[in-house]
Amino acid sequence: MSMTKTPVIIDTDPGVDDIVAILFALASPEIEILAIVVSFGNTDLESSFLNVLKAYQAVETHLEEYPDHESRFPNFFGSVKTILAKGLDKPLEGPIMDAEYFHGRDGLCDISARHPDLGPSNSTVGHPRIEVARGSGLDISLSLIRSYPTLSITYVVLGPLTSFAALVRKDQALIASKVGRVVCMGGALDVPGNTSPVAEFNFYADPYAVKELLCPAKGEPPFPLERFLLLPLDITTPHELPFPVYKEQVDQTFHGVAAPSVSGSKSPLTHFTSSFLEQTRDIMLRFGKDAMELHDIVAIWCAVSQPPSPPDLAPGWAVERRIFDVERTGELTRGMLVVDRREDENAFALGANRAEAQAELNEKAEGKVAPARVEVESFEQAVSVGTSKPPGVPCVVKTPGPDVLLQLLLERVWAA
Repeated sequence: MSMTKTPVIIDTDPGVDDIVAILFALASPEIEILAIVVSFGNTDLESSFLNVLKAYQAVETHLEEYPDHESRFPNFFGSVKTILAKGLDKPLEGPIMDAEYFHGRDGLCDISARHPDLGPSNSTVGHPRIEVARGSGLDISLSLIRSYPTLSITYVVLGPLTSFAALVRKDQALIASKVGRVVCMGGALDVPGNTSPVAEFNFYADPYAVKELLCPAKGEPPFPLERFLLLPLDITTPHELPFPVYKEQVDQTFHGVAAPSVSGSKSPLTHFTSSFLEQTRDIMLRFGKDAMELHDIVAIWCAVSQPPSPPDLAPGWAVERRIFDVERTGELTRGMLVVDRREDENAFALGANRAEAQAELNEKAEGKVAPARVEVESFEQAVSVGTSKPPGVPCVVKTPGPDVLLQLLLERVWAA
C-alpha cells in the first residue's frame, strides 16, 4: 500500500539546526518537499541560499560513495524536483537582525573558511537535484499553493515569519483558503528567550510579522489560527542532540574546533555535519550544555507527523491555545511574547492597561462603568461567554518525547 505524502513548503534561514532539519526532511518519506524558500535571519540571504546547496552537495557526495544508501533520502529523488528560491532579505519593518553570534558569518559556523571543500562558493553553481528558481520565493509559493488541491499543502516556517506574512499580504484570500496547515517554530511563552532574556530569535528578527499574523490589534487574524501550530522554545528546547551521543553513534573522531573533521576519514555526510557541529559544540559548552537544541528539527518532525486535516493531531502530540501579544519596539523586550498572567475575575480585558482602560471608560460613561470580563484561554470558557471561536494561538505543549525524536533523527540522517 503506497503512502500518501504531505506536500510541504519549507521557509527557512539556514543556520546550523535548520540544515539538520533539512537533512531530516530529505530523509522523511511522509512528506514531499515542493520548495525551500530561504530568507534573512540566522545569516544573510545569499549565505542561506548557499547553505541549502551545501547540504544537497553533501548528500550527493555521500550517495556517490554509498549508492546503496539512496533509499535513505526519498526526497532527494522525489517525483517532484524541489524548487530553491529566495524569499525576503529584511523584516516587514525595523532593522535587520541576525544570529551570527551563534551560527557564524556564513550560518554554518564559518564552514566556508574552515572547510572550503564542502559546497559551492557561489549560488550560480546550482545542483542537479534541485531547481533553482529565477523568480521570487513569494511568487513560487503562491504558484504552488494555487496549483495544489485545497488544504493539501503544509507550510513550515523555520525562520522569521516575514515571508509568510508577505504571502498573506499579497493574496490573503488564496493563502487563507488553500494552505492546509502552518507549522512555525518561534517565540517563548513561559521560558527565557535565547536571543535576549525574553525573546526567541525568529520572533525577535521580525516581531512585526508576528503581530500581523498572530495577534492583530483589530479583527480576525488574516490566516485561520485553527490551522496554525506554533512550537515555542517551551517545547523545542528539551529536545536535544547530546554531543557525546553524536560522537558515540555517528562520528567517533568528533571533538571540536581543536580537532577539525578530516575528509576521507568518515562518510561524506558525517564529515559535512561534523564540520559545522564541531564549532557548535564549543559554543554550546560556553552556554553550559554539551548538546545541540533541536528547535527546527522539532518543527519538521511535527510537520512530518501530523495528518493533513486539522485540527486532528497524531498520537503523542497535544496543543493548547495561548493568548499573547508581541513587543515590537521595546528597548529591551523586542520580540517578547507578553502573556497576561493576572487572574482577577473583575479585571479588564486580558492585556489591557487597566489605568488607561478605566480612564477611557470613565470619560465615556462619566464614571458609571463596570469592568469588562477578562478574556479566557479555553474553548469551554470561550463558549460560555458567547465567543464563536476559541481564542489564542494553538501551541504545541506535548510531543512523543525527546528520546523518540533523537532516535528518529539518528536513524534517518546518519543511519545510526
